[in-house]
Amino acid sequence: MEPTSLPTPNFDSLFSVRGRTALVTGGSRGIGAMIAEGLARDGAHVVISGRNAEQCQATADAINAGGVTGRCVAVPADLSTSDGTGSLVDWLRTHHDRVDLLVNNAGATWGAPLETFPAKGWAKVLSTNLIAPFDLIVGLLPLLRQAADPDRPARVINIGSVDGIATPVWENYSYSAGKAGLHMLTRHLAKRLAPDNITVNAIAPGPFRTDMLGHLSADPQAEAELLGRVPLGRCGQADDIVGAVRFLASRAGAYLTATVIPLDGGISGCAG
Repeated sequence: MEPTSLPTPNFDSLFSVRGRTALVTGGSRGIGAMIAEGLARDGAHVVISGRNAEQCQATADAINAGGVTGRCVAVPADLSTSDGTGSLVDWLRTHHDRVDLLVNNAGATWGAPLETFPAKGWAKVLSTNLIAPFDLIVGLLPLLRQAADPDRPARVINIGSVDGIATPVWENYSYSAGKAGLHMLTRHLAKRLAPDNITVNAIAPGPFRTDMLGHLSADPQAEAELLGRVPLGRCGQADDIVGAVRFLASRAGAYLTATVIPLDGGISGCAG
């Protein structure tokens, strides 16, 4: 019996996103800016959103000035409100006929003692971290479907958190609950959108040196305690998140959907 002849993969383009159109929410700083720059460096056309128009434009300008082969465009939007989400969807529908990749990265957090945790700490965080990603996915479905085919699915990547997997050390109740909800939403939408050739996955980062953890620079003891929870003993770096996103967004990740990848240095896998 003759062996089955398998097609030879093109390894040179296996992890490439060149020529793709991507939206990265919360792309003006932190993990979002890392992702946006990484995609643009490989030749993607990247749209970033952020609440601060000046900062959003400054990030886009810095990415474009960094020798990227793609390009980056800033579209300010406050995704904690339905009007902000709607305006971003309208802009994409006006300026693009397809979206190959949606990265739901924009996020908010809130910390307060259990007995005094306020209702607004739930409203703002859930609006930004859970409702906005859902509304963006639904609003951009026509553009995602336009980009999708069986050999090259459109991609949705939700940025969750290790705090949605492992119990946090801080009193950020709405944040951890919202991220856990985003992980479940990822699985639910993955099943619903698979027939449309749209994959939906999530990345759950552990600690990265971003504004969200900016307070640690002034508190070495708190930083040591945090890193003590990380088996690999360090914070995440730009290469870590960019590599995970590139995998999920490229041909290499085309057969993966409904998955939550813990990019946390081992926190969730080694807990207990």
